[in-house]
Parts: sequence; structure tokens; C-alpha cells
Amino acid sequence: MQEIKFFSGENISLELHKVRIVQKLHLVPIERRLEALYEGGFNTFRLSTKDVFLDMLTDSGTNAMSDNQLAAMMQGDDAYAGSQSYYRLEKAVQDVLGKKYLLPVHQGRAAENIISLAYVRKGSLVPMNYHFTTAMAHITDKGGQIVELLYDEAYVINSNHPFKGNMNIEKLEEVIINHGAKNIPFIRMEASTNLIGGQPFSVQNMRDVRALADKYGIRVVLDCSLLGENAYLVLQREEEFKNADMKTVLHAFTSMADLCYFSARKISSSRGGGMCTDQPEIIKELEALVPLYEGFTTYGGISIREIEAMAVGLYETLDETMICQSPNFIKYLVDSLDAKGVPMIKPAGVLGAHVDAMQVCAHIPQTEYPAGALAAALFLISGIRGMERGSISNQRDEYGNETYADMELLRLAVPRRVFTLSQIKYVEDRLNWLYQNRQLIGGLKFVYEPPVLRFFMGGLEPTSDWPQKLMAKFKEDFGDSL
Repeated sequence: MQEIKFFSGENISLELHKVRIVQKLHLVPIERRLEALYEGGFNTFRLSTKDVFLDMLTDSGTNAMSDNQLAAMMQGDDAYAGSQSYYRLEKAVQDVLGKKYLLPVHQGRAAENIISLAYVRKGSLVPMNYHFTTAMAHITDKGGQIVELLYDEAYVINSNHPFKGNMNIEKLEEVIINHGAKNIPFIRMEASTNLIGGQPFSVQNMRDVRALADKYGIRVVLDCSLLGENAYLVLQREEEFKNADMKTVLHAFTSMADLCYFSARKISSSRGGGMCTDQPEIIKELEALVPLYEGFTTYGGISIREIEAMAVGLYETLDETMICQSPNFIKYLVDSLDAKGVPMIKPAGVLGAHVDAMQVCAHIPQTEYPAGALAAALFLISGIRGMERGSISNQRDEYGNETYADMELLRLAVPRRVFTLSQIKYVEDRLNWLYQNRQLIGGLKFVYEPPVLRFFMGGLEPTSDWPQKLMAKFKEDFGDSL
């Protein structure tokens, strides 16, 4: 896709779509936002959208659908088994992801559950470039463990490394030798590594992983949920593919995976998920579990209308003009905030802009969850709902001890085709103000902690009256502005 330059010299992303359906937003007063925080246990997951202005919690299920997707939903073939809608989705998977066989499931973590049930046993070890919360939870729930194998560069906050999501090949072989290939059910690659800033990995790195997997007879599983955005960055950053197209890069990745799974809430801007492979033996190992946990193998717990939207959305993933806005807006936001001194994860990745809460809130110890505190503070002063990606998103070890994250990040998700440039500029403005007043932010402590995936429903409270002091400073600087 050719770059569109502005005569002014300003480097901004031009939206190559028009808005035809709008949804009204509300920016409630700061006093109400403070009440909402206390009601929600200072956990942005527990906020009601009636109190949220810009919802940057996630891109999962929040991407804007196209007109063609909405139209397709009206022609669904409602059937419990053998629906023609399923066969249209199967054809889309074959064309876009290059895999022959498809098993639909209701979302990405359902695929993680099925895969873990099929392959993970007590004593299993699953190497991965980096974990995702639900992937790790399903593996550990089945008695397995995970090991993260990134290069040291991945943990450098301000970097120009194009592929910080690359798996460390030397460490991978060491793990295989030490643990034994027979105890490794699969190697998992995540595109793109969500918890370190949505950082991509290269096609060459996937080749190197594949070569080691073949050497030791281990399967490779690819999480394709953000593969479209990962492929888009490959076009930008990997010299071999600078003149390639999206389909070429997508097939380069998927051809090296024995099994692919995805959240359709991300890759196709719809709902649902799926698992796909070229290997009939893998299908036989998985398909019996789908009716037990999801639904029949031709609907997998998804509505027929969502299946139709998914098929169209997969084809749209091949269109750079569809896929580019989110990563380009993320880059714009990251670069703008970085220029103002706000510590950001660089280079800009996919899914969202990531703020380094460890630096912003250097005065808050990890024991008081600086990323969670920063997320709460940003909502208070702006109505922007981001997500904590730090120690709150971790889980305790088998002895109940806290495990602290490698990074404490505030993630500001940028769903596909949802926000306007003025809204992105508002995020930039409010976060810049918050950074200038960061000493007013205090810590959090748990008052209710679920045993698994605590970041979803856990309840916290501030360790002092810092929210009131932050609100007072906001009103001093902004007056009666919302």
C-alpha cells in the first residue's frame, strides 16, 4: 500500500473508509467517574459503559464491522448441522489462512481449552514466545507449565528492534534438550505478543522455530488472533517481504504451523473463533471435544450470522486499507506521547499503545500494582478505559505467592476503524496531563481476589486518598471541563 503524504508535512494516518453508522458517546462528570471507580473496585473491567467515554479496554469484539459483513449476516443458513454458512467460512479459512480443515469454537480461549485438553498432561511443558493470560491458565489448569523464550531485546522499553516478539531459538533448543521432546506437546507462537506491547515476530523466526520443531518431532501451534496486524508489520519491517502482499505473508506463517487457532473477535472483526489444520489426525484428536464443550462441529457455539460475518471478515484481512488503520493510529499515538516524554513501549506494536507504568509510577512499588493504578487514574481524569497488563494480570504460584510481571503496562487498545483522529488526540492530551501530574497517583490493594484470572473480576481499593487529590488537581487545571 502506497504512503499518502500531506502537503503540510504532518505524519498522520488517513482513514480509507467512511462512517455510515454512529453510536453516541457520553463523557460523564469527573465526580461520577470517581464514584464509578469505587463501585467497580478500581478495576476497569468492572466499569459500566454508561460511564466510559472512549473504550480502549480491548480490541476483542469491539472492532467495527464492514457494510459487507453486516449484509452477509442477513443471509445465514440457520441449521444445527451442515449449514452452508459453515462451508463458506471453511472456504474463507482455506483461502486466507491456507488450512484445509476447520473446527469453529465460540471464541479464542475456547480453542485454548480444547487444545490443552487434547495435548497437555501433568508434567507437560509448553514453550512460547510469550504467554497470554488465558492460554497460560488453560495449560496450568491441565497440569502443565509454560516457559517464555524471548530475546533480551524484547524487554527493552524504548527500542528500535522491529521484531521483539521473536522466540529465542537458542533457549528453545536448550529447553527441548533439558526437558525432553516427549514432554513438550507443542510449541506455541503468539502473533503478536500481547503482554509485552503487541510486538510482532518475523517470518524468518517462524522458519527457525519450525526447523527446531522438525528436528525434535514437536508440533507448532500458532495463535493467529492478531496475525493480520503481525503480517502488516512484516510488510513494513522485514526486507524479504517489502514487495509482497498480505496473503503471501499470512500463508508464510500458517504453512509452518501444524495447528492454527484464532479469536474471530480480533482477526475477522466479528465474534467466535476457530481451529484449523491440514492434518487429518489433528482434526480427529480435537473434533470429539468440540460437541462436548462448544456445539456441533459446523457451528461450534457460534450463531450462524456471526459465522457469515467471520467469513467476510477473514477476506477483509487481506486488504491493507482495512488492516492498516489500527497499527497506524497506534504508531501515531505512541510517537506523539513519546515526543512529550511519556514512557511508551517502542517500537509501536499492534492491538494498542502501551504505556510503561513502571516508569510513569516509579514511586509506586510493584506490590501496589502501578499499572492498575495508572489505568484507574487515566479513567478518572478522562473517561478513557484502558487495561492493566502487569502484575494484576499475573496469577499466583502454586503456593499462593504473588508473581510479579516482567513489565507493568497500561494498554490503550485501538480497535479497527472505531476511533477518529480527534479522539486519539484527546487520549494524547489527557495522558500527557496525567504524566505531568503523575506524583499524585497512588497504589492499589486487593480486597477481593478470585483464584483464577483475577484481573477480570477482582476488586481493589486505593491505599490512600490519592484519587480525591488527583480530582482536585484536575478541577484546578480544567475548571468545569469534563
